[in-house]
Amino acid sequence: MKPFAALLDRLIYTPSRNAKVALIAEYFRQAPDPDRGWGLAALTGGLDFKGVKAGTVRGLAMERVDPTLFAWSYDFVGDLAETTALIWPERLSNRAWPGLSEVVDRLSGAQRSEAPEIVADWLDTLDATGRWALLKLITGGLRVGVSARLAKVALAAYADAEPAEIEELWHGLEPPYTELFAWLDGDGPRPSLEDKPVFRPAMLAHPLEEGEIAGLDAAAYVAEWKWDGIRVQISSRGGETRLYSRTGDDIGRAFPDVLDHVTFEGVLDGELLVVIEGEVRPFNELQQRLNRKTVTGAMLKKYPAFVRLYDILFDGREDLRALAFSERRNRLEGFYARAAPRRMDVSQVVEFRDLAELEALRVSSRGTATEGLMLKRQDSPYVAGRPKGLWYKWKRGPLTLDTVLMYAQRGHGKRSSFYSDFTFGAWRSSPETGEDEVVPVGKAYFGFTDEDLKHLDKWVRDHTLHRYGPVREVERGLVLEVAFDSVHRSPRHKSGVAMRFPRIARIRWDKPPGEADRLETLERLIE
Repeated sequence: MKPFAALLDRLIYTPSRNAKVALIAEYFRQAPDPDRGWGLAALTGGLDFKGVKAGTVRGLAMERVDPTLFAWSYDFVGDLAETTALIWPERLSNRAWPGLSEVVDRLSGAQRSEAPEIVADWLDTLDATGRWALLKLITGGLRVGVSARLAKVALAAYADAEPAEIEELWHGLEPPYTELFAWLDGDGPRPSLEDKPVFRPAMLAHPLEEGEIAGLDAAAYVAEWKWDGIRVQISSRGGETRLYSRTGDDIGRAFPDVLDHVTFEGVLDGELLVVIEGEVRPFNELQQRLNRKTVTGAMLKKYPAFVRLYDILFDGREDLRALAFSERRNRLEGFYARAAPRRMDVSQVVEFRDLAELEALRVSSRGTATEGLMLKRQDSPYVAGRPKGLWYKWKRGPLTLDTVLMYAQRGHGKRSSFYSDFTFGAWRSSPETGEDEVVPVGKAYFGFTDEDLKHLDKWVRDHTLHRYGPVREVERGLVLEVAFDSVHRSPRHKSGVAMRFPRIARIRWDKPPGEADRLETLERLIE
């Protein structure tokens, strides 16, 4: 555990991306197998200890210290692992720290009833940094500024390999990745993916900036609608089928109605939507099914999933990624006509004569289930990452609304000392009293600078009405201008609406809260 704890401790205090990559790569060089593989699994979110959850850690801490003291400390620190690590009573011990492999092995096989005793025994052995690292490891929320993608980039840097090659192998392997490390170290063959439905790194688009539009050769591009769903990849091989998000997360368990109709081999790229009687439904209906391990029959019927196909990467086992987009498009249409997969169709090509006509189409699409347009060079191969000049996304400009700050919650990691997650609302007449009240319409935690965050945090502390653990309710006194992509009906929210991708555009220190927008204004923007 000691090398892994030292790595996490250094990562959280290292802001530079390149420096983080170097630290992780050095850990892979120094740590033995299988510890480095388990460390990689932890950094990429690949560990899950069912016997130990956040409630277990909280219970252990309150057995050792006064519950009121723990509650006040947790409210101040804002992070369960850090609070517990700091407040845990020190017990001098000469026992050696457990190894990372020992921690994984014991917790993986531990019953829920025996896991708390095991963890408590380790916490008595470790110092504050070790306790913090252990608790971060077993609860799964490292929050050290390292994404799964960055960890894979570090792995590629360690072995002087291409990140796309690591990504392509990733979903065919299991922790602790001894086969992968053996290949990267030159001690074994490249892991075989021949019969595995693995994820292929996605090709992404650049936002089309205003200054770039005039310089485009319209004749070189194909246009498609940009649908408001989530990008997915269907991978089918060797009798198995997987549904991946664009970042490579396996989301198939939540969408059996898509996978059950895959009767082909190949890899397809598309947009996951909810479609009812040919109509694409708002994103918030798709959201009802996201991040679920299982779905009920009622949910499958109410929110039927559908994939609008954009591209074909493999036709059977033939790799088509080196072909030009126009050729792949022809192959996709041929594949669709031949396979006729249910719950899927092929994305429409948008016909246009020049960029002026395309701009008119983009603007006129507001009020539909699209976000704008995609432009793809006809000669572009399918390249992993975000290559410049090949694919563009040309989204409609964001909508904005002046809202009133209602609640603030502590952040995590570097923001754990700040109130940085903000819930905001709009005015309406109360159905009960007829008086004006603010009802929540969204939540955002980005869009502001570090300097803005300091001012917001101070304002929250100075204007708190009530405290609920890490959350504070504040006076209805600060206006936030919020930008968002669209708004939809949502029975889960008191206001009856939900914003899509809200972010704070401006802090309106100058505007009285009574002049913020009303709920009716937001409702008129519903698409």
